[in-house]
Amino acid sequence: MAVMDETKRNSLRREVRGSYSLLVALFHLLLLLLSPSKTKAAKSANISLPGCPDSCGGVAIPYPFGIGSNCSISEDFEVFCNTTYNNDKLFFLYNHYLKTYSMPFQFQWIATQILNINISLGQVRVNGPISSQCYNNNTKLDNSFGNDFFNFESTPYRFNHEKNKFMVIGCNTAASATFLIGGKSPESMTMSEAGCVLRCFLESLTNGSCSGIGCCQTSLPKGTNSIRISFDDDESYNNNLVRNFNPCGYALLLEADEFEFDTRYITTDELTGQERPVLLDWTVGRNTTCDVARTKQSSFACKSKNSNCSDSSTGPGYLCNCKDGYEGNPYLDEGCQDIDECANQNSCSNRGKCHNTPGGYYCSCPFGWRHTHNNSRQCELNVVPLAIGTCAAIVLLSFLGISIYAILERRDLSKIKEKYFQQHGGWILLEKIKSNQELGFTIFTKQQIEQATNNFDSANIVGHGGQGTVYKGTLRDHIAAIKKCNIVDENKKKEFGKEMLILSQINHKNIVRLLGCCLEVEVPMLVYEFIPNGTLFHRIHNKKQGTCISLATRLIIAQESAEALAYLHFSTSPPIFHGDVKSANILLDQNCTAKVSDFGASILAPTDEAQFVTFVQGTCGYLDPEYMQSHQLTDKSDVYSFGVVLLELLTSKPALDFDAPEEERSLSSRFLCAMEVNKMHDLLDNEIKCEDDMEAIMKIAELAKECLNMKGEERPTMKEVAEELDRIRKLKQHPWGVEYNPEEIETLLEEGFHHNIKSEYSGYFNIDKEAEESIAVGR
Repeated sequence: MAVMDETKRNSLRREVRGSYSLLVALFHLLLLLLSPSKTKAAKSANISLPGCPDSCGGVAIPYPFGIGSNCSISEDFEVFCNTTYNNDKLFFLYNHYLKTYSMPFQFQWIATQILNINISLGQVRVNGPISSQCYNNNTKLDNSFGNDFFNFESTPYRFNHEKNKFMVIGCNTAASATFLIGGKSPESMTMSEAGCVLRCFLESLTNGSCSGIGCCQTSLPKGTNSIRISFDDDESYNNNLVRNFNPCGYALLLEADEFEFDTRYITTDELTGQERPVLLDWTVGRNTTCDVARTKQSSFACKSKNSNCSDSSTGPGYLCNCKDGYEGNPYLDEGCQDIDECANQNSCSNRGKCHNTPGGYYCSCPFGWRHTHNNSRQCELNVVPLAIGTCAAIVLLSFLGISIYAILERRDLSKIKEKYFQQHGGWILLEKIKSNQELGFTIFTKQQIEQATNNFDSANIVGHGGQGTVYKGTLRDHIAAIKKCNIVDENKKKEFGKEMLILSQINHKNIVRLLGCCLEVEVPMLVYEFIPNGTLFHRIHNKKQGTCISLATRLIIAQESAEALAYLHFSTSPPIFHGDVKSANILLDQNCTAKVSDFGASILAPTDEAQFVTFVQGTCGYLDPEYMQSHQLTDKSDVYSFGVVLLELLTSKPALDFDAPEEERSLSSRFLCAMEVNKMHDLLDNEIKCEDDMEAIMKIAELAKECLNMKGEERPTMKEVAEELDRIRKLKQHPWGVEYNPEEIETLLEEGFHHNIKSEYSGYFNIDKEAEESIAVGR
């Protein structure tokens, strides 16, 4: 014991790390554990009268019950212990069960065995015999039982109506129960009856279920003190039809929670002669109440001064119970003893000291501690200066921590920005800009971009696609289009600054100017000239009713766009490939002049397979099939994409139509099929069919067909495309002199200025935002 206690002490010492207060609590706790005499005394307090047996066969006999008239409160509570069995058994002194036999007729009183007694609930559990009706092979009653009587009339006992059930078991059985309720005489009693009729076959039986097939049950009326059980004598309920599997039928009263139906009760005579638990309620002062009984203290059953009296809820009489904080037998003098709550280690918190009081306890706190507001059994620190000092220290430390964290965060952020700036060739680009002040190209900081876009507020988004998102922002004194790209090829990071330097020198009337870039981020951001008058995609596919775009106007836009691309291919060194040619990247200014945009994004195009899928999502319907396979951008890739733009100008149909049948979704595929069968006329926009200039239209169609050749080497160059478009314009014999329509241009401009800028620019980088990895389209 000493070794074990020392181990406990060492363990507790390690937990509290030498805390003096907790060691004191441990000391008191050990004293309580080592001296449990007070608790034991309460638990071992007498439950019966002095000199009277307090148990029989393991069943406690608390007063008012007792063996012998001098040990019980009245003869109704007198019991006896039968020692003739291997194990002693406790019975009521008087028999309460009458069993009758039909062959020959006779009856027998059977002693009622007591299983346990509960004085706090006022309940006693007894064994109740099972009534049975069995047939032999000649379908004759085989000394069966019937008309049994469970009688507690004129006693303080009543059958518990909540837990007891009347139950009938069998497959060709009819039985009933007559319930007698209350009263000193037969005239004052009331009666009710319930029964069950069972017919079934073996296949329909289910274990554990008393649901009306082979087994049925019914509740008891409240206050029942006598029950008569009987079987129906009608020959239609004999077992002739079922005796091969059901020799007996049963009727019984039992505590339902203690019983589970089993099909063997049907197929065997296992229940014959057996007993099952029945729960009885009992009271003292059988025909009175607490208020009346208190007027006669000599006969008042609640003898302990620490007891309470409560009237029975099931009939006349009352019960006694110990008050809260006490336990024991309230029917004995000094029977209710104080409970020592301090014997429970969890009564107070680890800081509190427990003090037992009569019927309760309280917890005291050590010096420097106090009870919590909501719980008098919990202790908390009560050192106000310490609390104030601790709070001040926490605030100061928090402030210092936040300041240090902010400094380190800014330092790390600065290092990250510098790392990205260097990776993207920022120092080389910066030196070139300083040495050539006429470039007109600016390297913006991340902070400037964030301020311009209001921290990339979604309200400033004017377009988005597979390559990235475009924001409208105000930089210094002008509005710009800022493209925040999604991905970048890791292999091209170091060359990015050089590429920007080349792109910054592009100066062509039909190309949107690249104003600058931001290199302090993982994926560089590009800053373009802002064109507010909408895209070619919007003009073709979102025309207002009554607006007509003539073939001449379409030719001008096509030729200007082709010249811009030819300039990128042949007039810059090294050549620049656009990589994302589509109608959404051809803008129209206030003079309806075509301006090719987003030409710098091609240098960010990835070669990695996974990133490439994301990159091309915004360009479905325009991509060169060879580029789809090799991921290598060439000048002929732009030619193919421009061929699709020519088809849009001729047909006013989108490059990829997800609402069309699958075989007609790709405009290029539909066009090539139509050319094969000479049905190009069916695809043309109605606005140019009426111009009666099919020669020019067919030449444009033939040019588009050459651009869409599956082999890149067999496609024309952009310079050849631009020259061919110029020849086609000349076929129209100076269209500005013949077909120029000022009202048409005015209508287009009017539409651009009155249209919401955001909706126009939403096509800037994304015409296929609904495409979900549908990059392998037919050509």
